[in-house]
Amino acid sequence: MERGSESAAVRRHRVGAERRERPAFQPRPEREALAQEPLEDAGGSGGGVGSGRTRKRSAGDPGTGLSEARAALWLALYLLALRALVQLSLQQLVLRGAAGLHGDFDARRARDSLEHITSIGPRTTGSTENEILTVHYLLEQIKLIEIQSSSLHKISVDIQRPTGSFSIDFLGGFTSYYDNITNVVVKLEPRDGAQHAVLANCHFDSVANSPGASDDAVSCSVMLEVLRVLSTSSEALRHAVVFLFNGAEENVLQASHGFITQHHWASSIRAFINLEAAGVGGKELVFQTGPENPWLVQAYVSAAKHPFASVVAQEVFQSGIIPSDTDFRIYRDFGNIPGIDLAFIENGYIYHTKYDTADRILSDSIQRAGDNILAVLKYLATSDMLASSSEYRHGNMVFFDVFGLFVIAYPSRIGSVINYMVVVAVVLYLSKKLMQPKHKTINYMKDFLCGLAITLISWFTSLVTVLIIAVFISLIGQSLSWYNHFYVSVCLYGAAAVGKIIFIHTLAKRFYYVNASDQYLGEVFFDISLFVHCGFLIILTYQGFCSAFISAVWVVFPLLTKLCVHKDFMQHGAQGKFIAIYLLGMFIPYIYGLYLIWAVFEMFTPILGRSGTEIPPDVVLASILAGCIMILSSYFINFIYLARSTKKTMLTLILICTVTFLLVCSGFFFPYSSNPANPKPKRVFLQHMTRTFHNLEGNIVKRDSGIWINGFDYTGMSHITPHIPEINDTIRAHCEENAPLCGFPWYLPVHFLIRKNWYLPAPEVSLRNPAHFRLIAKEQTPWDSIKLTFEATGPSHMSFYVRTHKGSTLSQWSLGNGTPVTSKGGDYFVFYSHGLQASPWQFWIEVQQVSEEQSQGMVTVAIAAHYFSGDDKRSSYLDALKEKFPDWTFPSAWVCTYSLFVF
Repeated sequence: MERGSESAAVRRHRVGAERRERPAFQPRPEREALAQEPLEDAGGSGGGVGSGRTRKRSAGDPGTGLSEARAALWLALYLLALRALVQLSLQQLVLRGAAGLHGDFDARRARDSLEHITSIGPRTTGSTENEILTVHYLLEQIKLIEIQSSSLHKISVDIQRPTGSFSIDFLGGFTSYYDNITNVVVKLEPRDGAQHAVLANCHFDSVANSPGASDDAVSCSVMLEVLRVLSTSSEALRHAVVFLFNGAEENVLQASHGFITQHHWASSIRAFINLEAAGVGGKELVFQTGPENPWLVQAYVSAAKHPFASVVAQEVFQSGIIPSDTDFRIYRDFGNIPGIDLAFIENGYIYHTKYDTADRILSDSIQRAGDNILAVLKYLATSDMLASSSEYRHGNMVFFDVFGLFVIAYPSRIGSVINYMVVVAVVLYLSKKLMQPKHKTINYMKDFLCGLAITLISWFTSLVTVLIIAVFISLIGQSLSWYNHFYVSVCLYGAAAVGKIIFIHTLAKRFYYVNASDQYLGEVFFDISLFVHCGFLIILTYQGFCSAFISAVWVVFPLLTKLCVHKDFMQHGAQGKFIAIYLLGMFIPYIYGLYLIWAVFEMFTPILGRSGTEIPPDVVLASILAGCIMILSSYFINFIYLARSTKKTMLTLILICTVTFLLVCSGFFFPYSSNPANPKPKRVFLQHMTRTFHNLEGNIVKRDSGIWINGFDYTGMSHITPHIPEINDTIRAHCEENAPLCGFPWYLPVHFLIRKNWYLPAPEVSLRNPAHFRLIAKEQTPWDSIKLTFEATGPSHMSFYVRTHKGSTLSQWSLGNGTPVTSKGGDYFVFYSHGLQASPWQFWIEVQQVSEEQSQGMVTVAIAAHYFSGDDKRSSYLDALKEKFPDWTFPSAWVCTYSLFVF
């Protein structure tokens, strides 16, 4: 009794002294009282990060706070270990010793085909290399396979040369016309025939000046070997397999359109597999499926030996963020056929360049692609569902691989149920704290809401900080400093983002949560992170995104960890045990998060080097990095409050960011590389062009000639000028305001992405086979419009542009579905290509006059002719200029003409 009284007196004296010394930012008394109370009721049944017996934190008292060095070291080692595991998973392509067995896919044979096709050189549509040499090789190999095939199977071969037209909303919208292009089509079927078929698609053409090993010769080589294995198999197929080797995919998906809309085998196709590339080698990613045919995903899950698939990639790709498209769109939109889209995604730096050679593709990459495609095709060709695939269109699938070991897949409607169940669990968990009697919960609720505001402020200011740095870097001309050294971006933008988040929370801890317990604050901020991820889960699920499963992962495992971490772990002497168990519980969300983050940067970093002159790549990359930092830091914010100090961590991050910033500003990190083992070139298009402008009377009013130069990244010619002084900003190209697409010979309608061009005067080009364009008929229609019929002859690739004058509209034409489609900017763009021995291109447009006739005519048209192959492709002046470019560039060069007319 005596001791109890004495203890109370001492306690009253201590509290009185503390109250007299309370600082200006002291929280309200009830918060202090709650912070000193045990939090068993507020912390849930399992205790958790900050629940249990806590005490008030006083200045200078180490208490039970975590050591800053220990916490920082644990977190750093943890993330590095997870990154190493992700890298190990990505590098493991196939199991050793599995290749070349009897009846299996043999990568050595496929590599022989790959090397032979790429040795032919660039294979643009309409060239001898594409139309004759590659076709001859494919037919030769198919004939050998036919000789070796089993008596159970029958092989049929057809050479298709379709002509057609269609409109597409890709790249802002344009219309495509093709004439006499080439498809090599092979059908493998049971000896007695088959009513239904699955399609395998690749393309053997390439972009100009690239051997196109990954895009897409390797896929055609894989398909040849798959055809050989299936045809020699002793197992009979139930359905046919059609192998389409298409010769005009790089011409914006023309050959696949010609097949699916015109070939007599197309009506039997029930599903397809499309083989593509956005990089060179590595793993082939399933990045599109369906639409709404979950059985196809199940087929891949059941059959693929080395799965690599993600519905996240599907939703990102189909959002249009990536400026690319594949034959998948044609089969889906024009054939109404479901399918699977696969693509190599690693090392996109050399995609569509001269470096895309066969030696850069590992045999293991070929083996794993062949194993997967062979297994999936065999599965589909024996499937009961293929014959009635239309009956299985019932929603989308959530699918994702687990480090390449297996794929988890389930219908999106089940995913929605799971997600909402997770939401309910979080609501129950949080409501147990928030719905307690008023005297117990008022401070917790306020601290929770204030903590939520602080967290959002920290993320917002972190984003603003990195954007300010990125904008400054862009303005001083040092963009893409990280292009050849990716970790520069991590040290610059990543360190700035992390530092700003820690800084904001340190201020909150120092000046707002003065007398709150460290453990109590750790509890609050863990719950805030859980709440934020739950909010994203609700939004994504409500919007119908299959990728909402990621948010579910980031809620379920932390919540389970929270409930399982013993409430006494944070008592003195148990900090290490707490950190170990806490990090172990976060293993699944964090390793999968790093796995996805790798894929994001593997795809987007090379793309930012060819995304045009209008999008500042540093701003994009800084934003992505800031978003990743927000996600990765979410469940580590509570360590800021559990740690005794963050001073050393802050100083380290500031030092890293400052040193990197100064080095970037000084130009220390050069963006490009000519390293033969790992080149990262700057892409430049050089077009030696001659332009001719005619007036309404048909007279030439302007004629000039020069090298039109386009740099495909944000740095323009700033790095080129020191090597080629004549290419500088004094020769910036000026837009011809009265001409379609500024009066330049655009190969594709990407003018809205590349508005900074250079025009170096040069001698006029001399062509052996110049293009010809003429008006062959002009007639008044009964519905008071003018029908203009044109004829054009020229090289295999031409572009036709139309701009109507004020008071006139383009009502219809003979292209696409008859309805004119405008590109971005309001002009009309028509992409034209032909194979060998094509007839003159004749087409008509109909112009409706909606006001009085003007003296300046109704419509301006222009035609650009692009010489991608043959003797006319080169000029001596172009070759001389090209030789001046440094070895860290990839100058893709050709000759073209541009002719404009007014009618």
